[in-house]
Formats: sequence, C-alpha cells, structure tokens
Amino acid sequence: MTSDVRPRWNWMRDLNPIAVLHAETARLRTMHPPDSVNPESSGRPPASAAETDEQLMAEFARGRTDAFDTLFKRYRQPLFGFFRRRLEDAAAAEELTQETFLAVLKGSSRYQATALFRTYLYAIGFNLLRAHRRRGWIVGRWRGEAPPHSEPAMPGDLGSDAMLRHAVGQLDKLDREMLLLREFEQLSYLEIATLLAVPVNTVRSRLFRARMALRDLLAARAGSSTTNQPSGTEGRS
Repeated sequence: MTSDVRPRWNWMRDLNPIAVLHAETARLRTMHPPDSVNPESSGRPPASAAETDEQLMAEFARGRTDAFDTLFKRYRQPLFGFFRRRLEDAAAAEELTQETFLAVLKGSSRYQATALFRTYLYAIGFNLLRAHRRRGWIVGRWRGEAPPHSEPAMPGDLGSDAMLRHAVGQLDKLDREMLLLREFEQLSYLEIATLLAVPVNTVRSRLFRARMALRDLLAARAGSSTTNQPSGTEGRS
C-alpha cells in the first residue's frame, strides 16, 4: 500500500455534500419531479443558518437541494460522532453515517414534522445501528467468534481521559445510552424518551442513576490508582 492512501473515513472531512446529492436526488426527482429544484428560479432564497431543521427538511422535500446541503453540514460530524462513540470501527461509523443521510434523502417525500428533525435523524441512525449489530452478531456466530459484551466509548470521543471512557463502558447498557444521548448528542429528555420508547420520567430517573453510578465508578478507580501508586521511597536504602 502506498503512503499517500488516506483512511477511508477521511471522506467526512473532504466530501462536498452536493456530491452525495447528485446521483440519488436526480433519481428521486425523476420519479417524483418537484415544482422547482432551483431556489433561484422559484424565487425562494437559499438556505440560511436562521432556518430551522424542520423548515429546511420541508424545503428540501419541495425541491431545494441547498436546504439538504445545510442540514448535511449541520449534522455530518454530530452523526459521525454518534456512531463512533458506539462502534470500534471508524470505517463502519463512516458507512452508517452515509447510510443515514441516504435514508433521509429517500424518505424526504414522506417526511412530516411531527417531531424535531434531529429526533427523526437519530431514530434512523438507531435503526441502522441495530441492524449493523445484528449483522455483526450473525457473522460472528457463523465464524465461531464470541460477540462483544458491550460497545465501549472510543478514544477521542469522550475526551482524553481513559478512566472516564472505562467507567462509561461499565454502566448498564440503557443507562449508558441515555447518558451518551444527553451529554454528547445534547438531546432533551423528551427526545431521548422518543428514541428509546420509554417514558420521560424513566429517562429522568435512569439518567440520575447513571450519573451517580458514573461518579462512584470514577471515585473507586481514582482511589484504586492512588492506593497502587508507588510512594516514591520504595527501594531506597
């Protein structure tokens, strides 16, 4: 392999969103032509930072590809981070990020703003993540490999503190998921409840429990590290 070959996941930094749109959008617009694809020809201004996600998605469904371009720029890194925190393989996180945006593209004509767009986006991401894990489990069983017991947080996504990453990985699976959604994806209690299909009060109580458990785990590991640390005088005559 030559030294100038970049990792596959670099597409997240380099990819022009319009390149993603061209092939799929052209096919979809051929099947369901909108009133106008060009914002200039329709008299509508291009997408701006002032427009909400829901407004942009509604405009994209009417044919404004620049609206999706804005959504892509807003969520490509947060969505990649969402997958990266839950998967050991960066390439798999990359592929699932792309699949999620393509699913949004394909479902744009059926989109209804019954919830926040980001809730809709992460719901698609969750479904793809579950499917990916099922495929991994089936392939692992076929090969005689033991499936992983958990999906630990990855370096670089929970900061540089290895102790914190380890402690988060020790939490109950549902508690860990809620904590990640709240602290890293910055979702509201209602959004988390919608995504995980649990009552809002359950989210509140389990998040409290997760934070207390995380505090205790960190305190225990910090105490253990202090106890095991050499005093600095051992071995001296």
